[in-house]
Amino acid sequence: MSVPRASFWRKLLAFSGPGYLVAVGYMDPGNWATGLGGGSAFGYQLLCVIVLSNLMAMFLQSLAIKLGIVTGLDLAQACRARYGNVTRVFLWVLCEIAIIACDLAELIGAAIALKLLFGIPLLVGVVLTGFEVLLVLALHERGVRKLEALIIALIVVIAICFAVELALAQPSLAGIARGLVPSMEIVENPLMLYIAIGILGATVMPHNLYLHSSIVQTRRYSRTEAGLREAIRYSVADIVIALSFAIFINASILILAAASFHDRGFSEVVGIEEAYRLLTPALGAGVASTLFAVALLASGQNSSITGTLAGQIVMEGFTDFRWPPWLRRLAARLLAMVPAMIAIGLYGEQGATSLLIFSQVMLSLQLPFAVYPLVRLTNSRALMGSFANRPVTMILAWSLTALLVVLNAVLLLQSI
Repeated sequence: MSVPRASFWRKLLAFSGPGYLVAVGYMDPGNWATGLGGGSAFGYQLLCVIVLSNLMAMFLQSLAIKLGIVTGLDLAQACRARYGNVTRVFLWVLCEIAIIACDLAELIGAAIALKLLFGIPLLVGVVLTGFEVLLVLALHERGVRKLEALIIALIVVIAICFAVELALAQPSLAGIARGLVPSMEIVENPLMLYIAIGILGATVMPHNLYLHSSIVQTRRYSRTEAGLREAIRYSVADIVIALSFAIFINASILILAAASFHDRGFSEVVGIEEAYRLLTPALGAGVASTLFAVALLASGQNSSITGTLAGQIVMEGFTDFRWPPWLRRLAARLLAMVPAMIAIGLYGEQGATSLLIFSQVMLSLQLPFAVYPLVRLTNSRALMGSFANRPVTMILAWSLTALLVVLNAVLLLQSI
């Protein structure tokens, strides 16, 4: 809540929270796969890609914030209001596919963590994770602040786990510094380019743009021009701080892989389960693998919660269906659980791994269809008035849109 004459810190605290709900999508199991692969194969060289992709995410999320606060509409509602029926249905279906794809990665990631920690079969783990998310989302009925507190607590757990892991791994500070500087080798080496594009594709999540434009409206602010500008300013500060945690965690995954595997002569691309098995002997500490799995479980659980929320927002925003909250959540959850259970039931663990890869391809396909409407809507003076994007912001927004389209098209072609 914005308090008149309140201090900067009190106002920032009042607007803090939505950014953290969004940030968990930037540290989901899809990011783990690309970070582990990049760090184990190429050491610290792709750190610059992680930082760049998160800066791009900050910019796009700031546009979603502005759209939600100024218009009082989330991105799905704005698309329903501004586009014809055919375009609206097309965008809705694509967005639902992207959310299902993202949910698949999150469910499978959490299920893998349950298997590593407790020996629970993957199929049972998917079911447990899916319905646990529905129970946790009951907190949302008691107020968004309680859900935000849980999300932040799980982010802290992930951060602590990786802080301990990095202390055990003792990464090269000189290597980290070099990795923050872009290198032409990233473009010249086909495998490095493939993983770099994968990092970009796994970082900028289309459903987060819909989610953020909605939940940012849970704060109270004056509808005057000054009140709207203040709300935008503090909400942007919230997402910048929250995504800074995402940069730390995503960078930690890559740094841990670089220090534990690449620096010790193991330069093959390492997957999630293989990393779990190798960490304890690599670091000489039995707790290393356990902390890794605990962080993965918290990441998958967190991302599943926000993915289900995004599914609700998209379904209601595009269609204006007024379903009971429990029914919307159940529908959103089953849309992801059923394909995951079928794939694991038919093909076992190999099917789960293939499904993870497929989910990232589907996200890449949908991303331009979320970014383009967002940029076009926030450029519109008829919709945004004096808050419409200025020329410099327009140029940057369209340039980022073109870059994302090209990079994700390359990723798709390479995946095929």
